[in-house]
Amino acid sequence: MIKSIAVTFLFFSIIGGTMTRVFAQDGVKADHIALYVKDLKKSADFYKNVMQLKEISEPFHDGKHVWLRTGEHSQLHLIQGAAEITQHDINSHFAYSVNNLADFTKHLDEMHVKYGNWKQDSKEPQLRPDGIKQVYLQDPDNIWIEVNDDKF
Repeated sequence: MIKSIAVTFLFFSIIGGTMTRVFAQDGVKADHIALYVKDLKKSADFYKNVMQLKEISEPFHDGKHVWLRTGEHSQLHLIQGAAEITQHDINSHFAYSVNNLADFTKHLDEMHVKYGNWKQDSKEPQLRPDGIKQVYLQDPDNIWIEVNDDKF
Protein backbone atom coordinates (compact mmCIF):
# COMPACT_ATOMS: atom_id res chain seq x y z
CA MET A 1 0.00 0.00 0.00
CA ILE A 2 2.53 2.57 1.06
CA LYS A 3 5.83 2.34 -0.76
CA SER A 4 9.09 2.82 1.07
CA ILE A 5 9.34 5.70 3.49
CA ALA A 6 12.43 7.84 3.00
CA VAL A 7 14.16 9.67 5.81
CA THR A 8 14.61 13.35 5.07
CA PHE A 9 16.99 14.64 7.68
CA LEU A 10 20.45 15.91 8.42
CA PHE A 11 20.48 16.36 12.17
CA PHE A 12 18.19 15.23 14.95
CA SER A 13 18.15 16.09 18.60
CA ILE A 14 15.29 15.28 20.93
CA ILE A 15 16.48 18.14 23.12
CA GLY A 16 16.22 20.93 20.64
CA GLY A 17 16.87 20.20 16.99
CA THR A 18 14.76 19.27 14.04
CA MET A 19 15.62 17.28 10.98
CA THR A 20 16.00 18.86 7.59
CA ARG A 21 16.75 17.40 4.19
CA VAL A 22 20.30 16.54 3.37
CA PHE A 23 21.84 19.04 0.95
CA ALA A 24 25.42 18.60 2.12
CA GLN A 25 28.06 19.23 -0.51
CA ASP A 26 30.89 17.76 1.54
CA GLY A 27 29.64 14.17 1.47
CA VAL A 28 27.82 14.21 4.81
CA LYS A 29 24.88 11.80 4.61
CA ALA A 30 22.31 10.59 7.08
CA ASP A 31 23.27 7.21 8.53
CA HIS A 32 20.94 6.47 11.44
CA ILE A 33 18.84 7.84 14.25
CA ALA A 34 19.06 6.19 17.66
CA LEU A 35 16.06 6.55 19.96
CA TYR A 36 16.22 5.53 23.60
CA VAL A 37 12.75 4.13 24.30
CA LYS A 38 10.79 3.05 27.36
CA ASP A 39 9.08 -0.03 25.87
CA LEU A 40 11.06 -1.62 23.04
CA LYS A 41 8.27 -3.95 21.91
CA LYS A 42 5.70 -1.16 21.78
CA SER A 43 8.06 1.16 19.89
CA ALA A 44 9.19 -1.56 17.48
CA ASP A 45 5.55 -2.49 16.77
CA PHE A 46 4.74 1.17 16.10
CA TYR A 47 7.59 1.71 13.66
CA LYS A 48 7.02 -1.63 11.89
CA ASN A 49 3.22 -1.56 11.71
CA VAL A 50 2.25 2.12 11.75
CA MET A 51 5.26 3.62 9.99
CA GLN A 52 5.73 0.46 7.89
CA LEU A 53 9.49 0.28 8.32
CA LYS A 54 11.26 -3.03 7.70
CA GLU A 55 13.17 -4.59 10.59
CA ILE A 56 16.78 -5.42 9.76
CA SER A 57 19.47 -7.41 11.51
CA GLU A 58 21.18 -5.76 14.46
CA PRO A 59 24.55 -6.86 15.82
CA PHE A 60 23.80 -6.96 19.56
CA HIS A 61 21.23 -9.77 19.74
CA ASP A 62 20.54 -8.84 23.35
CA GLY A 63 16.80 -8.10 23.20
CA LYS A 64 17.48 -4.41 23.88
CA HIS A 65 17.87 -3.22 20.27
CA VAL A 66 15.70 -3.16 17.16
CA TRP A 67 17.02 -1.74 13.91
CA LEU A 68 14.76 -0.63 11.06
CA ARG A 69 15.45 0.46 7.50
CA THR A 70 14.44 4.09 6.85
CA GLY A 71 16.09 4.63 3.49
CA GLU A 72 18.54 3.07 1.10
CA HIS A 73 21.46 3.88 3.39
CA SER A 74 19.78 4.96 6.63
CA GLN A 75 18.34 3.28 9.68
CA LEU A 76 16.38 3.84 12.86
CA HIS A 77 17.90 2.22 15.94
CA LEU A 78 15.53 1.66 18.87
CA ILE A 79 17.23 1.04 22.21
CA GLN A 80 15.41 -0.22 25.30
CA GLY A 81 16.13 1.61 28.55
CA ALA A 82 14.50 5.03 28.87
CA ALA A 83 13.35 5.52 32.44
CA GLU A 84 10.22 7.46 31.54
CA ILE A 85 8.18 8.89 28.72
CA THR A 86 8.37 12.67 28.53
CA GLN A 87 6.55 15.31 26.52
CA HIS A 88 8.28 16.81 23.49
CA ASP A 89 7.54 20.00 21.60
CA ILE A 90 6.37 19.53 18.02
CA ASN A 91 9.23 21.79 16.93
CA SER A 92 11.55 18.87 17.72
CA HIS A 93 10.60 16.24 15.17
CA PHE A 94 11.94 14.15 12.36
CA ALA A 95 10.31 13.75 8.96
CA TYR A 96 9.53 10.93 6.58
CA SER A 97 8.24 11.27 3.05
CA VAL A 98 5.64 8.95 1.50
CA ASN A 99 4.55 8.55 -2.10
CA ASN A 100 0.87 9.16 -1.30
CA LEU A 101 -0.08 11.05 1.86
CA ALA A 102 -3.80 10.28 1.46
CA ASP A 103 -3.05 6.54 1.44
CA PHE A 104 -0.81 6.94 4.47
CA THR A 105 -3.42 8.89 6.48
CA LYS A 106 -6.02 6.27 5.53
CA HIS A 107 -3.61 3.67 6.95
CA LEU A 108 -3.27 5.76 10.14
CA ASP A 109 -7.06 5.92 10.43
CA GLU A 110 -7.30 2.14 10.01
CA MET A 111 -4.66 1.71 12.73
CA HIS A 112 -6.52 4.20 15.00
CA VAL A 113 -3.42 6.41 15.24
CA LYS A 114 -3.95 10.04 16.16
CA TYR A 115 -2.44 12.54 13.71
CA GLY A 116 -3.08 16.08 12.58
CA ASN A 117 -1.78 19.38 11.33
CA TRP A 118 0.84 21.45 13.17
CA LYS A 119 -1.72 22.79 15.67
CA GLN A 120 -3.24 19.33 16.10
CA ASP A 121 -6.71 20.86 15.66
CA SER A 122 -7.50 19.09 12.39
CA LYS A 123 -6.66 15.85 10.61
CA GLU A 124 -6.38 17.78 7.36
CA PRO A 125 -2.80 17.91 6.10
CA GLN A 126 -0.88 21.11 6.70
CA LEU A 127 0.31 22.84 3.54
CA ARG A 128 3.90 24.06 3.80
CA PRO A 129 4.92 27.29 2.03
CA ASP A 130 6.60 25.16 -0.67
CA GLY A 131 3.33 23.31 -1.40
CA ILE A 132 4.25 20.07 0.38
CA LYS A 133 1.44 18.48 2.42
CA GLN A 134 2.29 17.18 5.88
CA VAL A 135 0.77 15.65 8.98
CA TYR A 136 2.23 15.07 12.43
CA LEU A 137 1.91 12.18 14.84
CA GLN A 138 3.71 10.91 17.92
CA ASP A 139 5.38 7.60 18.58
CA PRO A 140 4.86 5.69 21.88
CA ASP A 141 7.53 7.84 23.55
CA ASN A 142 5.79 11.06 22.44
CA ILE A 143 8.46 11.84 19.85
CA TRP A 144 6.97 13.92 17.05
CA ILE A 145 7.09 12.64 13.48
CA GLU A 146 6.22 14.62 10.38
CA VAL A 147 5.03 12.63 7.36
CA ASN A 148 4.89 14.52 4.09
CA ASP A 149 4.45 14.00 0.35
CA ASP A 150 7.71 15.62 -0.77
CA LYS A 151 8.93 13.89 -3.95
CA PHE A 152 12.50 15.23 -3.75
